[in-house]
Amino acid sequence: MTTEYSGSGDPKRSMELLWGGPERPRRGPKPKLTVDQIVQAAIEIADAEGLPALSMRRVADELGVTAMSLYTYVPGKAELIDVMFDTVHARAATPEDDQGDWRSRLERLARENWDRYLRHPWLLQVATSLPVLGPNSVAKYDRELTVVAGLGLTDIEMDLLVGLVSDYVHGAVRGAVEAAQMQRRTGMTVQEWWERFAPLLEQVFDAERYPVAARVGAAAGAEHDAPADPARSFEFGLQRVLDGIEAFVRSRAGQQGLAERP
Repeated sequence: MTTEYSGSGDPKRSMELLWGGPERPRRGPKPKLTVDQIVQAAIEIADAEGLPALSMRRVADELGVTAMSLYTYVPGKAELIDVMFDTVHARAATPEDDQGDWRSRLERLARENWDRYLRHPWLLQVATSLPVLGPNSVAKYDRELTVVAGLGLTDIEMDLLVGLVSDYVHGAVRGAVEAAQMQRRTGMTVQEWWERFAPLLEQVFDAERYPVAARVGAAAGAEHDAPADPARSFEFGLQRVLDGIEAFVRSRAGQQGLAERP
């Protein structure tokens, strides 16, 4: 699903766009656009059609300007994607952020990430192994770390736990995004597709050869009225991940308690 890589442009220019930098001299009339306007137009295109549909020319057409004029604001598509990625992670602090225990707060953040992917499915098309960190991405990371701070974990363990939850959501949401994209492209719901496909499968599937798959698959299909339910799978998996983290936190607390005994 990946089509773009963060940090593939000029990192200096991306950092200037994200964090602010020295004003670049301009000639001619007063600028008609802002970087924010360009970024918002690009996000709307990507939300609706995915990153393959995004180009500087397409953004320019949406804004009613020439493609060349955009380059006076943003050097290229790669840097634009860096700013888009950071922009959709913006979120104001809320009173709810500090409410509840660490598990409930971490769960809320996981759901927040899930919802963000559903609003901006193109995020799954951006590889971030070499991220260009902007202010919103750093604030998100700090907010997540704050949730697991004070649990007796090392800094590395805190980083790993935050990464674990983030990676889980990233993987789990793919099914929901792909189902929504399939429905939009084919005009069929998952249930409608399954009703068309199931009779064909019955003609070739040997239940005696695959007895466990036949039994469990039939039960799951009857339960979900589809091959799978991505939202339910996410809910089930999230609780199991949180159970594992809770067990790990308790074990670390027990180890520290033993170490502190005289």
